Amino acid sequence: MVDRAGNGNAGAGRARLTPRRRKKAGAGVAATLIDGKAIAAGMMQAARAEVAELEAKGWAPRLVSISVGDVAAAELYVRNQRRQAEAAGVAFEARNYPNTISLEQLSGVIAGLNADPRVNGIIIQRPLPGHIPVKALQRAVHPLKDVEGMHPASIGNIVYNDLALGPCTAVAAVEILKTLPLNIEGLDVCVIGHSEIVGKPIAFLMMGLGATVTVCHHMTRQVAVHSRAADAVFVAVGRPGLVTGAMLKPGAALIDIGINRIEGPDGTARTVGDADFDSCAEVAGWITPVPGGVGPVTVATLLRNAVLATRMQMDHYSRAFAAEQ
Repeated sequence: MVDRAGNGNAGAGRARLTPRRRKKAGAGVAATLIDGKAIAAGMMQAARAEVAELEAKGWAPRLVSISVGDVAAAELYVRNQRRQAEAAGVAFEARNYPNTISLEQLSGVIAGLNADPRVNGIIIQRPLPGHIPVKALQRAVHPLKDVEGMHPASIGNIVYNDLALGPCTAVAAVEILKTLPLNIEGLDVCVIGHSEIVGKPIAFLMMGLGATVTVCHHMTRQVAVHSRAADAVFVAVGRPGLVTGAMLKPGAALIDIGINRIEGPDGTARTVGDADFDSCAEVAGWITPVPGGVGPVTVATLLRNAVLATRMQMDHYSRAFAAEQ
């Protein structure tokens, strides 16, 4: 497993850092592009080794994905998760249910998966129909099988600095920062966005590592004042171009978690983050691209959680069996 306790400045998870040329002559050293795929590859290699170890003990990890309706975006995620899971040696089963299924019926499905010892992790794909609140399903998943880290218990554990099965995207973003040659203890960090599953967990994770954290949200009066004072900025809002180079301290690390689809002048759609990449790359010391930054590490974190969940369940059943003897 990749150690979440340290700063992560050594080992297989170390980032591949790709220099970029600045557009203006004489502007200085280029920002460094963080290769999320390289970080994910190191995590996947570690996951494969642990899967082999678990299989030898009769505990081959198995994930079940639940989606509702015919949603193209969900299908894309399912295909990617299946491909990555199989590459790590993790069994992956995708279940799709019609839009007519009720919350009670779907909760019953999850209860059955919770009780099935052959299932080690449950993934709830989004979006869901309006009559099925995602939080109700996240609460229905047993915390030991919550590989997405969305259960209130999983998120709450972060407050106690218990990082087992943390929210995948938040953990992935922090893992990326830990690969950089920065001393996280005392680091000034700005988190733009305060959602329950990304922004807030990042803030708690960074505080647990010793950083000084400021959280900005839609009621923050002057976001740029806070972001310009930060050594590292995380942004997860869902607004393309929200963060510009003028909002960054020179040399700061920028971890862009946003995923937005925009249409170019020629009508071609492309994926961008929440940062204006070109202007930010002129100022930042390190920057994550979108795509290719946080996304691959998020999937790798999901699979690492699957391995950890399987190990936790194995230990749980072992203790329960021993108590019965």
